[in-house]
Amino acid sequence: MFLMTAVFAVLFAALCFATTGTAQALADVDGSALSIGAARVLVGGGLLGVIALVALLRRRRRPRSDRARRDGGVPSGAVPSWVVIVVGALGVLAYQPTFFAGTRLNGVAIGTVVALGSAPVFTGILNAAIRRSRPTSRWAVATAVALAGVVLVSGVAGNGSGQQIAPVGILASLGAGASYAVYAIASKLLLDREWSTSASMGAVFGVASVFSVPVLLSTSLAWLTTTEGVLLVLWLGVVTIVVAYLLFGWGLKRLAPTTVASLTLAEPLVATLLGLIVLRETLSAPAIVGLIIMAVGLTILTLPTRRKGFVRDTATS
Repeated sequence: MFLMTAVFAVLFAALCFATTGTAQALADVDGSALSIGAARVLVGGGLLGVIALVALLRRRRRPRSDRARRDGGVPSGAVPSWVVIVVGALGVLAYQPTFFAGTRLNGVAIGTVVALGSAPVFTGILNAAIRRSRPTSRWAVATAVALAGVVLVSGVAGNGSGQQIAPVGILASLGAGASYAVYAIASKLLLDREWSTSASMGAVFGVASVFSVPVLLSTSLAWLTTTEGVLLVLWLGVVTIVVAYLLFGWGLKRLAPTTVASLTLAEPLVATLLGLIVLRETLSAPAIVGLIIMAVGLTILTLPTRRKGFVRDTATS
């Protein structure tokens, strides 16, 4: 039951993530993908950074023996935590423009599906290489089924979306998937060292917010002077970063990063539905079948099982 709560936390985070592309499309601001992404990280990451600082101050007020028991240590020979944080922050920063570029070039449905569809694959590779944790059989089956649906929805095979696919947009979305894997694994490494959810998420996104300042200032900020621009940044910062990543981190602490990455395939599923219903985007019959297949894959991953290892991180259990 406890693991299922973590699963639902990640799924709810994915619902928050799913509104990103649709919110951008509805706002229809004259801002570049780089500018919008940097502003999103600045607001959301800054707020998470403040939350992390508050958590740190509270921890320092605890008795010393209690702090030592909770904080854990860095394993001998391990990469210093500050390096992990910087790498994770760079992953966060890289994700923003690549994700928004992908959705802008190929639409919310295709851009989101390709970005999040590729994320579990990249995460599985990095998790095996860095944390020496092999994906489970159940994860492999569920992810394979879900990715089959991703291919149909994205239109990569046979142009199932009924629109012309921009190769540059596909590359941008794949870059977003790889960037996601980088900061997910970085965050998991911090959690492995007994960092709290707020501290790990706040550290990675807080540093990313600092990195985003010069990036944002290098772009045109005219769109931020509009009501639509301000509301867009607030939504993206508060809902799709602060709320979403606190839930995401809580689930990531208790589940394998590969499982979490696969669960976030709920994002393209919901984002596609939002694109169809809210933005009036169109999908062909094969793409609709793909949505159903994606749902089946997620169901396989989330069904209760006696073998908790299917969803729990065997490297840290």
